[in-house]
Amino acid sequence: MSKQIERHNITDKLYVYLQSNSKYWYCRFALYGKWYAKATKKTELNDAIAMAHRIFMDYEIRAETNTLIDSKRFKDVAEKAIDQMQSELLHGGGKVIYKDYIGALRKYHIPFFDRMFITSIDQEKIREFDKWRIEQFKRIPAKSTIQTHNAAVQMVFKEAIVRKWMVPMQVPVLNSEGISSQRRAAFSKGEYEQVFDAIIKLEQNSRKEKTRQIRELLLDYMEFAVHTGIRPGTEMEGLTWADINMEADEHNVVFYVTVTKGKTTKYTGTREIVCRDEVFSCIDGLRERFPNRKPSDKLFRLADGTTTNELGKAFDKALQEIGLKKSPHGVRTLYSLRHSYITWQLMSGEVSMEILAKQCGTSLQMIEQHYSHVIPKMFTRELSGVEIQKAAPKKKPLSTGVLAKNQARLTKQFKEWSLEYKRRGCI
Repeated sequence: MSKQIERHNITDKLYVYLQSNSKYWYCRFALYGKWYAKATKKTELNDAIAMAHRIFMDYEIRAETNTLIDSKRFKDVAEKAIDQMQSELLHGGGKVIYKDYIGALRKYHIPFFDRMFITSIDQEKIREFDKWRIEQFKRIPAKSTIQTHNAAVQMVFKEAIVRKWMVPMQVPVLNSEGISSQRRAAFSKGEYEQVFDAIIKLEQNSRKEKTRQIRELLLDYMEFAVHTGIRPGTEMEGLTWADINMEADEHNVVFYVTVTKGKTTKYTGTREIVCRDEVFSCIDGLRERFPNRKPSDKLFRLADGTTTNELGKAFDKALQEIGLKKSPHGVRTLYSLRHSYITWQLMSGEVSMEILAKQCGTSLQMIEQHYSHVIPKMFTRELSGVEIQKAAPKKKPLSTGVLAKNQARLTKQFKEWSLEYKRRGCI
């Protein structure tokens, strides 16, 4: 442990001293009731005294101009900012995107800036970081990604300012240039059918029972996502049986899904999704697999009641096998099912963009920005002056007897579902 071995007082608030473990003199001074210790980096006493005067004068000027701060290392401040965001999320506050901020800070900003003093991060360091980040990405990041990163590091600067570890004028300007938002990777209806068939084959060829269950669940997950537009991830995985409701007449039914967790629910509240009738078979299959379901049970779970994070991997495996992982507009993921839903709805021309934006929990601006390639096709007749009659797919007509039996079966089924909803609180 170092000891003070020599001391020379300059004034009653300023002195220099030597320590047993160093040949350099240090100065110590008081300013507005607080003592500071700084290295003079001088070995000669007279030089150290002169440097002590300069350091003391510099701190007086900084105090008078409100730029006097005790700096901290970037990593330490970033961890404080992360703790604050995690605390807000834990107690129901904060923003959902805080998770993205935390991920960006841990993966990019903390590894790069690390033990650098936060007040020493200037425009040159920001440029070095931008170059390093491109090397990590192996491409220029999307503009939206850079904006997320900027917002994340601004949380760190904000934390430093609040704790008086830096002042606003020391915050560097952040670069927001990047690749503009591009068209979203989606599936055509034909491609979706290919993926669906590929996963059926994978399910049939599964060697382990749990693997088969994951692939079976994935089929329901896909059908639900592509026919509702609900976001794969938090929105889908947060659904419970209590979130599904229905309205039925004799042999027709409309399903509604209440979304309570996800990207926008903190600001928009819960939203109710109107499902396309194609989800009927998916819901019917899930009901059969879980006869003892309770309202609070997760909708997408395995036979033992547990959830799984393997759906994305199983989906990617099928895409790779049939060569549909990559598209001209980027790689496809489970999220591409939502993009497919929006694209198909726009192409049909049956739903206005305003209604679609509300259904999907997004803004009209986002629909126009990311799906502008579809919008002209919505107005083909108006723009071309020609209306092309599309032939309806040929179906073998059902006999009157078969039709009557189907209607009677559905009527009975929907009545049973309605009674179950009243009895157990879910269909």
